[in-house]
Amino acid sequence: MEYLAIIPARGGSKGIPRKNLTKVDGVPLVARAVRSALAADRITRTVVSTDDEVIAHVAREVGAEIIMRPDSLSGDEAPIEPVLLHVLETLATDEGYQPDLTCFIQCTSPLTTPDDLDKGIEALQAQKADCLVTVVSTYDFLWRRMADDSAQAVNHDSSDIRRGRQELEPQYRETGAFYVLRTEGFIAAGNRFFGRIALFEMLPEKSVDVDDLLDLELAEFLAARNVKHSK
Repeated sequence: MEYLAIIPARGGSKGIPRKNLTKVDGVPLVARAVRSALAADRITRTVVSTDDEVIAHVAREVGAEIIMRPDSLSGDEAPIEPVLLHVLETLATDEGYQPDLTCFIQCTSPLTTPDDLDKGIEALQAQKADCLVTVVSTYDFLWRRMADDSAQAVNHDSSDIRRGRQELEPQYRETGAFYVLRTEGFIAAGNRFFGRIALFEMLPEKSVDVDDLLDLELAEFLAARNVKHSK
């Protein structure tokens, strides 16, 4: 079975300039993602998709294959699915290669471990799912603002007497750390969410998504507190 990891890592970023080269615990984000993929037992091949030669060099130095993406897939507004499909189409055209599973890994989740990736793949297979998304559970009381500026409860009945959060049914927040996709179904759907969807719950302290400098500081703090980046 072939399990391909695709790590998108473009050069541009609004929140943090050249974010994917920013270091956590002394290691660039793109290199951390590559190292996790290469150390996962179940992943058989690791490709970084980028438009940036420096990112390509850093990723190649730690063992990734590189596929350069066109300008049309490099802007701030470019969705991720066409980037993943570009990698799959390139490998199919150049090599006749199509993996059984595609694992889409985000550089901006620097505390994802090889063990997380292996367990995510195992969970998809055990649940006979078509795709898998990483989540953290939450028991927060959620509200939405209506068009007239009034408030409406989302996940609880506001007319009931308020009880403890522990009595709520858990909700799940998508972390974006990684996704596991059955490749054939993903190509047909053109969307990372298709068919039977499985949730893979991760610890909150491993689910930091680096979008701004505060997130980066938090990731650095958690890495220093021995949130292991290895098995």
